[in-house]
Amino acid sequence: MSTEQAGGDNLGWTLGVLLRAYQSTVVAVIGDLPHGPRGYQTLAAVVGGEHPTQLALAAHLGIDRTVLTYLLDDLVEAGLVERRLNPADRRRRRIVVTDKGERTFQELERRVREAEDRLLGALGADERETFRRLLARVARDVQDIDPVTDPCDVAEEMLTDGR
Repeated sequence: MSTEQAGGDNLGWTLGVLLRAYQSTVVAVIGDLPHGPRGYQTLAAVVGGEHPTQLALAAHLGIDRTVLTYLLDDLVEAGLVERRLNPADRRRRRIVVTDKGERTFQELERRVREAEDRLLGALGADERETFRRLLARVARDVQDIDPVTDPCDVAEEMLTDGR
């Protein structure tokens, strides 16, 4: 049976195959990073520095804030990130990357990119970049349409920040 007959033109099937392959490929190159691919995505978001609060980081990653707390605890214990007081609101903590975390992320980013290139080997280099850009655009659009943030959490944060 050909791939097309097996559902290769079905978006759900295609995304499922790619996701499973991506996860197994990335797990193999990440090594002992706490929480594997989820830890890598969290570290990448912290390195990017665009999420000023733990709640914003959880929303960006689509992770329950309680789960994120445990994940961050393990990244802190590994010396990759730190919780620091937020100068704008001393009741809140900012999550920042440590020097060790930055070095670790740079090495992991290189390994993950190489693994992704192998996974997408059916595409040429230009096609891989186009594929990545298109996926990112769709993901950003979906995130804008249906964010995973609980509206009550957003309201609570806004009220707390306004005090």
